[in-house]
Amino acid sequence: MAKKFPTNPSHPERICWGCDLYCPAKALACGNGASRTMHPVELFGEDWDSFEDRLEKPVDREQGTGPR
Repeated sequence: MAKKFPTNPSHPERICWGCDLYCPAKALACGNGASRTMHPVELFGEDWDSFEDRLEKPVDREQGTGPR
């Protein structure tokens, strides 16, 4: 079972958020890359988990309302 993902950690810069290991930023154990994966709060701000209401809705192409 995966760990619960924290929505707003106090120091996200200290941890790699790329997998369920949550390794310290300078001791990555998974080996999937040379740099740490940033937490969404670092990328998108504190309201990152409420993006759904701001995303564009997909265009329904069957009704002919979208670009062709």
